[in-house]
Amino acid sequence: MAENLRVAVIGAGRMGADHIQRLHTRIHGAEVAAVIDIDLDRAKAAIADIPGAQAFATAAEAYRAGGINAAVIATPGFLHEQALLEALELDLPILCEKPLTPDAASAWKVVEAEQKLGRKRIQVGFMRRFDAEYAQLGGLVRSGELGELLMLHCRHRNPDTPAGFTNEMLINDSVVHEFDVIRYLTGEEITSVQVRLGKASSKAPAGQHDPQHVLIQTESGVLADVEIFVNAQFGYEVATQAAFEDGIVDIGRDAGAYLRRAGRWGGAVTPSFIERFGAAYDVEVQTWVDAALRGEIGGPSAWDGYATAACCEAGVEAQKTGEKVAVALNEKPALYGAAAGGAAQ
Repeated sequence: MAENLRVAVIGAGRMGADHIQRLHTRIHGAEVAAVIDIDLDRAKAAIADIPGAQAFATAAEAYRAGGINAAVIATPGFLHEQALLEALELDLPILCEKPLTPDAASAWKVVEAEQKLGRKRIQVGFMRRFDAEYAQLGGLVRSGELGELLMLHCRHRNPDTPAGFTNEMLINDSVVHEFDVIRYLTGEEITSVQVRLGKASSKAPAGQHDPQHVLIQTESGVLADVEIFVNAQFGYEVATQAAFEDGIVDIGRDAGAYLRRAGRWGGAVTPSFIERFGAAYDVEVQTWVDAALRGEIGGPSAWDGYATAACCEAGVEAQKTGEKVAVALNEKPALYGAAAGGAAQ
C-alpha cells in the first residue's frame, strides 16, 4: 500500500461532501484524489479547494485515470452494489456508508464477491460504534462488570424528514442504526423483529406512520425496543438505556452548557446527526484509513452490512403485518469470524 491513501469519494451530496472535507482537513494518511458524481458540476464544486483532486461523472472514468487506491462510497443506497463490485474488482479498501445495499440478496452478492478476494476490504459506515459513549457502553458489556446485559431501550428522534421519506425508510434509513448497535453491544445476531403502530403524529407527512415502536430479540434472549420518531420537531436525539443484572446505564442524554439567562434555564439540542456524531465520524474515518494502510478493515464488515439488511427486511415486513418476523440469515462465512458485532470496534 502507498504511504497515503489516495481516495476516490463516490457521491458529493450531503454525506459525501462532509467526508470530502473531513479527509482533506482532519484525517492523516489520506488525501482526496477524485470525487465522482453524476452531477459533474457538484463534483467540481466539492474539490474547489483541494489542489490536485479531479472530478468525474463515473467511477469507471476515475479508475481509468489512475492514481486511486481506496474508495469512499457515499451515494444513495440503491447505487451501492455496483460501486462496491467495481471497487472490489480492483481490490481497493472501501468505506461504504450504510446501508451496504438496500436488501439482503444484493448484500449477499457483495459478501460473496469479497469472499473471492480472500480478505476483508469493505468497512460499513455504522458510525455509532466509534462514538465515545457507545464505545464505553460496549466496554461495560464485554467486561461483565455489571453482570449480564438483559435489555436495551433505544430512542431515535429526528426533527423532521425530507420530502419522499417513506414509511419503509423509518426502518431502512433510521432503525438500521439500532439494528447494528444492538448487534455490536450484544455480540449476537438479531433473531426477530416486530413493529407496533400506535397513535400517529399530525406532523408526519402523508403515507408515513410516525412514531413507531420496534421490538427486537437476540440469540440469547436479550430484548431491545426502539422508539423511532422522525418528526419530533425539537431536534435530533439518539439515546440508549441498558439494563444489566447489577445496574442501569444511560448514554446519549443532553450534554453541553447549561445556561441560566434572561429568566430561562436550559441548553441546546443538536439539530442533526452531523453535530451529534461529528466526532464519531472523524474517529471512524481515521480508523478506516489506519487499518487500510495495514491491509485491514477497522470496523463493521460486509457481513455486518448484510445482517442489518436482513433485519431491515424483517422490520419492513413486520411494519406491514404487525406480526413478529424471524430474521433470515445465510450461514456466516469463516472470513468474518464468530462474533456478530466484533470485539474491538
